[in-house]
Amino acid sequence: MRNILRTALAIGIGLVASQALAQDEATFFKGKTVTVIAGSGSGGGVDLYARLIGRHLSKHLPGNPAVIVQNMPGAGSLAAAHHLYTVAPKDGTSIAVVPAPALFDPLMAGDDLSKYDPRKFNYLVNANADTLVCVVRKDAPVQTYRELFDKELVVGGTGPGSALWYYPTMEKYVLGVKFKVIAGYKGSNELSLALQRNEIQGVCGIFWSSARQQYPGLMKPDGEFRVIVQHDARSIPALKAAGVPLSTDFARTPQQKEALEAFLLQGSISRPFILPPGVAPQRVAAMRKALEETLKDPELLAEAAKGGMDIDSQTGAEVQALVEKIYGTSPEILAYLRKGASQTP
Repeated sequence: MRNILRTALAIGIGLVASQALAQDEATFFKGKTVTVIAGSGSGGGVDLYARLIGRHLSKHLPGNPAVIVQNMPGAGSLAAAHHLYTVAPKDGTSIAVVPAPALFDPLMAGDDLSKYDPRKFNYLVNANADTLVCVVRKDAPVQTYRELFDKELVVGGTGPGSALWYYPTMEKYVLGVKFKVIAGYKGSNELSLALQRNEIQGVCGIFWSSARQQYPGLMKPDGEFRVIVQHDARSIPALKAAGVPLSTDFARTPQQKEALEAFLLQGSISRPFILPPGVAPQRVAAMRKALEETLKDPELLAEAAKGGMDIDSQTGAEVQALVEKIYGTSPEILAYLRKGASQTP
């Protein structure tokens, strides 16, 4: 009987504490504005997911604060990530969504992690575990990935630190494929226009969800564009059914395969929502809960389906664990990858 009473008392105390925390968070957020920083220009995949979630987040946050989206492009989203890490308020009112290269650039570059350590971000949720692909024009000189070993493909990129630069540059180094990267474009919209005008022949390192948005009719027999490879170690069903290979399929040595697989682990962290270091644990928990609920919201899911946006989420804890795993890559493989990351495209 005493054990039953103790259990009931513990449960009651836990409920009261939980309600008190929820009330505290509601009191904090009420009347405030939460800013979602999109580490890209308008119209790209990062921006689309930031705005989709921004439209539905308030009703799931304690106190129902206003939610706005702010674009902060630059240096492949590194500008947004550094802003969140060093400048943004550490109280839960600033969130960022940045693609994976902004989180792993310090690792690839061998930077001093005391100045910027992505492991210290508070990972809230990954809205979509996507895959990256290489899109080419139907009149490009390269129509299959295997042809890249013999023929050059001119692809566009934004700049060092971005996926559109990292992926073709790294595969050129590891596999020996003949990518020529023309960097300096502002974002995915500008790249899309450049591809349509035939200034470039392809765009590689673009998320599949973004590619489908920007290139209607992609993969159709009479379409203007096609996907020649998945920059991944795992295949998504739609592309597997279409016979699109993985870049890891072309590794010829154990070192190439191990290095590529280690590098490509980051690909699934495609839309991570993060808080800066130093946010109080109870606020991190409240934000994680709110974002997880937002991604299950029927209105959001209906809007995403209408816009052709996939929702295949991972929890903040899962993303945090994957970040730690990637940062634990062996020194030998890291040295090899860092040499690839330092190459001129």
